Amino acid sequence: MPISIVAGNWKMNTTIVEAAALASSMVGDLEEVNGVEVVICPPFVSLAVVAEVLRGSSVALGAQNMHHEVKGAFTGEVSPSMLATICQFVILGHSERRQFFAESDESVNRKIQAAQRVGLRPIVCVGEQLEEREAGRAEQVVAGQLRAGLEGVARVEGLVVAYEPIWAIGTGMAATPEIADGMMAHVRGVLSSVYGPEQASDVPLLYGGSVKPDNVDEFMELPNVNGALVGGASLDSASFVAIAHSAAEASS
Repeated sequence: MPISIVAGNWKMNTTIVEAAALASSMVGDLEEVNGVEVVICPPFVSLAVVAEVLRGSSVALGAQNMHHEVKGAFTGEVSPSMLATICQFVILGHSERRQFFAESDESVNRKIQAAQRVGLRPIVCVGEQLEEREAGRAEQVVAGQLRAGLEGVARVEGLVVAYEPIWAIGTGMAATPEIADGMMAHVRGVLSSVYGPEQASDVPLLYGGSVKPDNVDEFMELPNVNGALVGGASLDSASFVAIAHSAAEASS
């Protein structure tokens, strides 16, 4: 069974000063969490200052996105090699990137391969729209995203997959444990068909979508869930620390 991961996605929130203060307010408590890998993903502009706050701790640093090219005339973008100097993780294919910035499965695929080449661990996000679920196509959509995103990706080492039903992100409406477990089992099955059961069993599967201290236990108790990708609650130090502790207790 893979080690559980709790990752906080701060999205486009916090100034540099606020990011440093937020990281400082939680790093000490997060150091006391055992058996779970904790990752903080601040905005690009705050990566360096948060890296300094986390220096010497067990808390890892992640970016929220990246370009697939190593360098070039891509104004406003950040390359894998730039991130690899300070980060250990990178979130790729988040639904907000797909929805608002027209990211495709093919572009996510290029980013996954680029991340692996420089030693970054990709947290690959998949998830369905509400209308797709209501039409009975949720599993088909998620499987399609996963297969296309992993096309040509030969190594599963370091890979993380996060299932985030789009209808549950930022809405306060989390998926039921039954929905989450069913989809996570489906994701594990897709990974098994691509890489074989043994390698697939080593990939941490995270649930994301309105994860909070009062509901994280329901998800962490599921057999196919190995952690959480946390959005809004990761911007509150006490909430994020509580989620990390709950995940650690469930994993022990």
